[in-house]
Amino acid sequence: MFTTVYPQLIGLCTGALLLTSALMVWRHSLLASIRLLSVQGFALAALVAVIGVEEGELEVILVAVLVLLVKGMALPWVLARETHATTRTDEAPRLNPTAALLTVALLTILSYVVASRLLTGDTSISAHAAPIGLAMVLIGFLLLVTRRQAGSQLIGFLVLDNGIATVAFLTSGGVPLFLELGISLDVLLVVVILYVFAGRMRNKFGNTEIDQLRKLHD
Repeated sequence: MFTTVYPQLIGLCTGALLLTSALMVWRHSLLASIRLLSVQGFALAALVAVIGVEEGELEVILVAVLVLLVKGMALPWVLARETHATTRTDEAPRLNPTAALLTVALLTILSYVVASRLLTGDTSISAHAAPIGLAMVLIGFLLLVTRRQAGSQLIGFLVLDNGIATVAFLTSGGVPLFLELGISLDVLLVVVILYVFAGRMRNKFGNTEIDQLRKLHD
């Protein structure tokens, strides 16, 4: 019975991943982006759990629990803890919402074109959903380029990381538990370090807007 609903569950999870990525581009509130990042972490964990149940692999299900704890709870909590002391909105993004969403649509189309050429011989359901992960990687880069606040750019980095993880899980059926544990802890450590530096920049310069900090450097 699970096999019959497997395609729908994969589509639901990947759809949630893409939707949350697009909403992060559309919303300029840092707090809203953190909440969306948490939802995205839950969706990624659900995707891994679905793959694990379908393949009957206990290790993949344990990886899903790890993803839930780190990407769905720990990382958003670390980000949200410092958000109240920072500017909550990205006041002047380099793209207006309409142009940003149009760019997301174009990047998603590009992802499907590229993935269709790379995965020509793979007809599995998971492989057909892999372009979503590639689209998330490109959307993460878009957030890194178009946002001015350090916190918002960090959100883009995490979306990019989630996209890479999505491609890995969909094309390979998951990664070893200890490898995922190491990667997740590395990402968590990077986020903590970056937020410490962002806090120090805010205390010294009054904000974390990259353009203004670049002007101070010049």
